[in-house]
Amino acid sequence: MDLERQLAASIIVPCRNEIGHIETCLKSILSQDPPAGGFEIVVADGRSADGTREFLDRMAREHPQIRVIDNPDLITSTALNAAIRAARADIIIRMDAHTTYAPNYVRECLAVLEETGADNVGGPWIAKGYDYTSGAIAAAFQSYFAVGTARGHHESYTGPIDTVYLGCWRRAAFDKFGFFDEALVHNQDDEHNLRIIRGEGKIWLSSRIKSRYSPRGSLRALFLQYMRYGYWKVSVIRKHGRPGSLRHLVPGVFMFSLLMLGSISLVCAVSRGHWPFASFLWLPALLLDVAFAGSYGLFLGAASLITAAKSGWKFLPVLPFVFATYHFGYGWGFLLGLRDLALGRRKIGDS
Repeated sequence: MDLERQLAASIIVPCRNEIGHIETCLKSILSQDPPAGGFEIVVADGRSADGTREFLDRMAREHPQIRVIDNPDLITSTALNAAIRAARADIIIRMDAHTTYAPNYVRECLAVLEETGADNVGGPWIAKGYDYTSGAIAAAFQSYFAVGTARGHHESYTGPIDTVYLGCWRRAAFDKFGFFDEALVHNQDDEHNLRIIRGEGKIWLSSRIKSRYSPRGSLRALFLQYMRYGYWKVSVIRKHGRPGSLRHLVPGVFMFSLLMLGSISLVCAVSRGHWPFASFLWLPALLLDVAFAGSYGLFLGAASLITAAKSGWKFLPVLPFVFATYHFGYGWGFLLGLRDLALGRRKIGDS
């Protein structure tokens, strides 16, 4: 048998300008309990300019199981595809730089893949902060109010699911369902999982597969992250003709409603002397907009109290702003995506 094919798994890591996270990530991977046959680590670097590439090259010299390849197109989807093609094992496990992994992560991925016969398996997407702001962001990340009905954010769930964090596949899954869509700067993982589901494949989440994700450290960075997610979700919906879940539409619909009601009220207020119906429309539109915003504020307060009770009362002052950042970032990005789709252009890239 080909010696390379005796590897139990190839771990693939897309990476670009991650000097603040990549060392912790790689040490976590190198500390894995090795399965029979061992594993290799293929890091696809998007021409990092912050010292990441120099660190990766040094690690590759010190640890022969690490290989670093170029990702000249700079985005995650091309990094993943390049790493999959360079991988030498029959089982592919994706890991990301913003995450650390339980010592048995690789073993559990392999075990669950074998036990379930699924096309893709993974663990829950659980965040852990490293300072006050990221701690609040992590606390909100596990709340239904931030992520809707996404079961993948809850540590105890095991079972079938529509999308999974990171992933572990047999190579045959990419032959059957295709590689990641390189036209997508973001949401390429959600789109690939949607393809698996629509192709009658199976995705399985297991609470035994444990990792900890490091969220963004500021509200500005969180807003930009979720704006990109919302923006590129439009491209996924356009490609498949439907969303993967109705929860993907809620922030955009909410934000559109607020903006439309506010705009109608303003236009009617200004036009009351020139348009007969304006006098009757401006006040109801304004009251409805205020009621809509007020209801959101009540839910915001309730969710913040519930989350603070679970994760720490010290986070209560900032939690309303964190939740609003998740919602308005995603919703604004979704509306920008719809606008640029209508205009036939794409603007928001990867950074």
